[in-house]
Amino acid sequence: MNKTVKITLSVTGFGLLVYGIYTLIAPEASISIGNFSLEAQDNTDAYITIAFGLVAIVLSMLAGKNIKRF
Repeated sequence: MNKTVKITLSVTGFGLLVYGIYTLIAPEASISIGNFSLEAQDNTDAYITIAFGLVAIVLSMLAGKNIKRF
């Protein structure tokens, strides 16, 4: 069970990380009229997605470790 959780967190984390980076780079809307070009982006959700991806990757690394409690 521990290995299944670790693999699931890793795959989910990398998926969220890649999706977050893609939404950070790709423009949401663009308008082109002749020589005039306009692009608009809203990157606030991309940062949250990248953060969740990094948290999932870190949790997957910690899933296999035995943590001693006091």
